[in-house]
Amino acid sequence: MKSVLTSFRSCSLVPALFAFAIGLCTSAPPARAAEVPAAGQQGLAGVKRVLFLGDSITHAGKYIAYVETYLRTHDPDFAIEFINMGLASETVSGLSEEDHAGGKFPRPTVHERLERALAAVKPDLVVACYGMNCGIYHPFSDERFQKYQAGMELLRKRSADVGARVLHLTPPVFDPEPIRARVLPAGRTDYRTPYEGYDDVLARYSDWLLSKRSKSAAADGWDVVDVHGPMLRFLKEHRASDPKYCLAGDGVHPNDIGQWIIARALLLHWGAPAAEIARAEDGDKVIAQKPNGPAMLKLIAERQALLHDAWLTKTGHKRPGVKAGLPMEEAQAKAKEIDAKIAALKP
Repeated sequence: MKSVLTSFRSCSLVPALFAFAIGLCTSAPPARAAEVPAAGQQGLAGVKRVLFLGDSITHAGKYIAYVETYLRTHDPDFAIEFINMGLASETVSGLSEEDHAGGKFPRPTVHERLERALAAVKPDLVVACYGMNCGIYHPFSDERFQKYQAGMELLRKRSADVGARVLHLTPPVFDPEPIRARVLPAGRTDYRTPYEGYDDVLARYSDWLLSKRSKSAAADGWDVVDVHGPMLRFLKEHRASDPKYCLAGDGVHPNDIGQWIIARALLLHWGAPAAEIARAEDGDKVIAQKPNGPAMLKLIAERQALLHDAWLTKTGHKRPGVKAGLPMEEAQAKAKEIDAKIAALKP
């Protein structure tokens, strides 16, 4: 029987599966045309190593652990290496609030470390999830938007220079409701706490990325996965019956369900069977449907966290307060031990 990963490696199935998934996973109005993937996507064809870049949402890494675990439990021949190098507070825009972290340090920019990371990891594919921090929690401005656009263009150029493709994830949702007492209205000049309508800013950033994808079916179209739209629809649907429902208690960092929604969008984009996961709201339950799935998820998350810290330490960064990783040789030796345990769990 053809493995699930075989279909992931074939671009021909992705548009149809993704469109079907959109229809299944929401009762909201039909998706915009921009939410239909452009033709010509390569998926995971020929990919041996994937580098994940992003801010604290990627740093947390649960969506990456979900994705790898799902792939491994569905394909015994899965051999793609996922490397998480997300960094808390980071932007692609290079912007920072004047008093970020109480004035202790400015937000780091991925461009300070990007060339080192690419040279060290040598990825075939870069998955980039930026935007949450890039508008610095202020109302929309053309200047900040242009910085975000320029930062994305530069990320793509530097990745292409080393032969790596880029897959963009739209920014996750900002939710003001859990922190309603802290958000600020429009019209101020100073935002020491987030602007209440900041998700509208992220929606514009998302729409721009999606417009790059739908620009054409030619090779110059960007590979983009929309996570903002699915998260927003999910949140609105659940809040209709429970006004206090949230995916992020602090308005920013998704809980496990939010992380699963990101993972689910990525898996559907790569051709995972829509009938199996498009309506699934709990990633842990999805993983538990496979023998040894929960145990494998735990081990994969452990290995990814171990190597995450080691890669960040090896390549360097400007973000204070990040746990130092083991020397790379020692971390990789421990990772091999974990891999042996993972292999022993395969059905």
